[in-house]
This record gives sequence, structure tokens and C-alpha cells, in this order.
Amino acid sequence: MAKRSHSGGPSGSHRTLRVGEAIRRRLSEILSRGEIHDPDLTALSITVGEVRVSPDLRVATAYVLPLGGKDAEEALQALRRNRGEIRHQMGKALGIKHTPEMRFALDDTFDRMDATRRMFADENVQRDLHKDDRESDEEE
Repeated sequence: MAKRSHSGGPSGSHRTLRVGEAIRRRLSEILSRGEIHDPDLTALSITVGEVRVSPDLRVATAYVLPLGGKDAEEALQALRRNRGEIRHQMGKALGIKHTPEMRFALDDTFDRMDATRRMFADENVQRDLHKDDRESDEEE
């Protein structure tokens, strides 16, 4: 079975992972320093959790979340409105031949972590986990 990468396909190349991380860092800097001249965007504190780059390096999807998860849709709209300027800033910083098209999506990592915590806190799951622990102890 093929190993999966951040892109969901077969294991990503080192280059796509490197470019994705470079974009994530630079995008974080751009947003934290207010380098995009849009008052709606500069008013928000946005976390860039991950950037996934397509295997051909043509598309980069940044998974973002405003501080506290508030105004998420407004943040996405502001980022999408300014994608041209953001891409231009990326091109200057990355020094690669073609700057990927920038796309933005909400980062649902924290929501998934909360759902996992709730699942493990469920009394039925706890009972099953403790049952498995007891069975493992009896086998030893």
C-alpha cells in the first residue's frame, strides 16, 4: 500500500513539502506583519496551520483559522480577495520559477481534536478501553 502524504496522494516529494512549509512560514509573516493592505485582513489574527502543495507545484492550499475561530468566513473572504497580492509577495520571497496559485480553506484540525477528545471521554469508549487494558494485564 502506498504511503499517503499531506496532499492525500502517494508520498509527497521533499520539494513539495519544502515549498509548502516555506509558503506557510512566509504567509504567517505576511499576515502577522500586516503586509497586505486590506484593513479587514490586518484587523484579524490568522493562524496558518498547514499549506498543502500540489505535486506539480501549481496550487498551494493554505489551511487557516482566525484566533479563537471567530469571523472565519470573513477571514477566508479577505484572504481570497487579496490572493493576487499574497501570491506576488510569495513570489518575491520564495525565489522559485512559478509561484503557486493560492487557495484558502478553514483549518479544522482543532475541531477534529475536540471531537476525538469527546469520543474518548464517552463512558462506553472508556469502558471498552479499560476492558482491553484488563484483558492485556491478564495475558501477562
